[in-house]
Amino acid sequence: MKFVQNEGAIDRAIRVAAGLVLIALVFVGPQTAWGWLGLIPLTTGIVGWCPAYAIFGIRTCKIEAKQG
Repeated sequence: MKFVQNEGAIDRAIRVAAGLVLIALVFVGPQTAWGWLGLIPLTTGIVGWCPAYAIFGIRTCKIEAKQG
């Protein structure tokens, strides 16, 4: 299965920043394990592909997918 990027640059930057903030909560602040959920937006932001976007047909990326 080939994954085509479906996140734009701004979307990716927001996801990476949010993921890092959530992961930081594991070490600073309330120090709960819930901060590890930050791995989800961090990973999708780095990879550039979101499974939820793929399910609902959402694309914030301007790059056209090549057919064929």
